[in-house]
Amino acid sequence: MNGAAIAQSRLSEPRIGNRPVHLLVDSDPPTLRQESRTQATVPITWHGSERAPMQEMMAAASGAGCTSCHARRFCMPAGYDAKMASALKGVFGQSRKVKRGSAIFRTGERFRNLYVVKVGASKTVAVNNDGREHITGFQIAGEFIGMEGISTGRHELDAVALEDSVVCSVPFDALSRLGERDFGLRNHLHKLMSRELLRESALLMLMGRMNAVEKLVAFLLNLSKRYADRGYSAHEFNLRMTREEIGCHLGLTLETVSRLFSRLSSLGLIQCSGKQISITDMAGLEQIHRHCIPE
Repeated sequence: MNGAAIAQSRLSEPRIGNRPVHLLVDSDPPTLRQESRTQATVPITWHGSERAPMQEMMAAASGAGCTSCHARRFCMPAGYDAKMASALKGVFGQSRKVKRGSAIFRTGERFRNLYVVKVGASKTVAVNNDGREHITGFQIAGEFIGMEGISTGRHELDAVALEDSVVCSVPFDALSRLGERDFGLRNHLHKLMSRELLRESALLMLMGRMNAVEKLVAFLLNLSKRYADRGYSAHEFNLRMTREEIGCHLGLTLETVSRLFSRLSSLGLIQCSGKQISITDMAGLEQIHRHCIPE
């Protein structure tokens, strides 16, 4: 094939922006694949410059009430202020520290509380009958955990801290009684449950209707939005989970996740430095998302 024919064939390829679609699905050469595997198996660890601020945040959060909690606007109804603090005693504000890798609750434990992440991050894990684990979600500040236990009175998942964290325990019986007298709180609780249903339906679509690159792009865009909602950068954030945990959540192998991160990076869409992710082309990721996912 001469040069003109080669150029014409390249111009006719399906493209995402100025990037050929095949670059998103071609396999990596063995050397790059091995480098990706090696990088992915290194556990995420704190850099020295980040550990002190996180410890300070944990110390402040563990002793802080609802009025000074940065996550309160996500877990409490709008309009609740210091004047209403007396009504919230015994419901919100009961926080505790959880070490990385420790359980917030375990499958089969009696359901008593909902939990809210104040500082840090967690994961929820389901164990199949054959013993295989599947990570059903990752939670960051202001997100509830434990709603799956409402219907049966027992927790159906494990919830585990991804890093040293502070969680707030919300006694469900006390919350329900308060909701009977407070329409705003009851309506807020319904919204939280609805949000959990939407999260589950989104996960089903991730697992059933998307290919590997669609899953990873959707995952990164979802994290970006959630961090932006909390006042953090939508373009730069830390992954609190390992590559292997991302694969366990998305139904992908470690090798595939590592290869896709390398692929997105080589295309100039993201930059990866350990746990730090920088989205360098948000429009490009969103274009892939729109191109790949059926409306």
